[in-house]
Amino acid sequence: MVSFDSLIAQKEKIALVGLGYVGLPLAVALSRRFNVVGYDQKIDRIEELKSGYDRTMEVSDEELSRLTIELTSNPEALARCKLIIIAVPTPIDGYKVPDFEPLKKASLTAGKYMRKGSCVVYESTVYPGATEEICIPILERESGFKLGVDFSVGYSPERVNPGDKKHTIENIVKVVAGSDDSTREMLSKVYGEVVKKGIHEVSSIKVAEAAKVIENTQRDLNIALMNELSMIFDRIGIDTTEVLRAARTKWNFLPFSPGLVGGHCIGVDPYYLTFKAESLGYNPEMILSGRRINDGMGKYIAGKAVKMIASQGKRVKDSKVAVLGITFKEDVPDLRNTKVIDIIHELKDFGIEVTVHDPLADKDEARAYYGIELEEMENIAGVDAVIIAVMHKYYKKLGLSKIADLCSGDTPVIIDIKSLFEIEEANDRGVIYWRL
Repeated sequence: MVSFDSLIAQKEKIALVGLGYVGLPLAVALSRRFNVVGYDQKIDRIEELKSGYDRTMEVSDEELSRLTIELTSNPEALARCKLIIIAVPTPIDGYKVPDFEPLKKASLTAGKYMRKGSCVVYESTVYPGATEEICIPILERESGFKLGVDFSVGYSPERVNPGDKKHTIENIVKVVAGSDDSTREMLSKVYGEVVKKGIHEVSSIKVAEAAKVIENTQRDLNIALMNELSMIFDRIGIDTTEVLRAARTKWNFLPFSPGLVGGHCIGVDPYYLTFKAESLGYNPEMILSGRRINDGMGKYIAGKAVKMIASQGKRVKDSKVAVLGITFKEDVPDLRNTKVIDIIHELKDFGIEVTVHDPLADKDEARAYYGIELEEMENIAGVDAVIIAVMHKYYKKLGLSKIADLCSGDTPVIIDIKSLFEIEEANDRGVIYWRL
């Protein structure tokens, strides 16, 4: 089997399959100590990385210019690698059912090209048991090899937080598991070369899979609680942000906030666990309840905006609303699986004309994914309300007063989902202001 010594001596290569938010930063980190091949099936992704541009903004242009990674869209390059790390997305479909197609395709490719003695490692989030039930059979079928005899498998779940420059690969604890003890030990050494925070070894791949999926499930449930509290407090007539600031003065109060839950992790991963639970005859009531609350926040926020417009004596149908921000998270350009789209769809169902702006999102992607034409800020004016949907630094710098100027009339209406501004400032400016 592949050894750490052969890898660190760069006699054998490491392949990263999937060069997105997870795979690219990991490939860059590993390339500082190992001989790395970066493979992605998207030719345009490889070409843009070779040109020195990363659309995810996870790797700087300067870092890309110094890359020693062999970048390729040719899967045959995997045949020259003894350690293959798969970092592809694990989405859900329109029915909230796990979509394993990216993982299956990556496993098929790895199985087709891997050599005897190889190790295949998965970083994608799945339910406990998925690696053994779904991935390993594909590897064995495509390669003709036998697990434990001809190759081994590992699992080390990703903990990438897009846009977070503090909790990078080097600065997080890495959970590592293997199909056998020697594989786990080898992988711990490999990851240990780049992860300075430490390695946490676990006894089985299932344990590592479970640890990953509950990390985001826990966050999902805590945010759902905050979202439910915000709806209760709104009915009571008190400000949720002020309540949370007071509660956080207690030493063990968890600092979660209400908001939209989109992206590829928190809003998706719980469905992998509930899918497995239901297949075993258990109905995961709490997890699914949290999911229902979070999935319904877009509709709730849009409804609030409609009421605020109507309260100003304006006709809701044919009114104009500017939505600021469409990416799934602040200061990242990724708009896939954004929950802002739920707000936009709901507003349009009321007959409202919606204008969308985002300083980071790609216009072509917005058009391709959602049929939305992003507008330039200088072209937005005379709207009946503004919804600040994403807490981009751009909007903070722009300031409440300039955002209010986008509205027509003397009483601007602003809905601030992420509590970017303060109520006192809004009152001084004469803004009809509400925050989640």
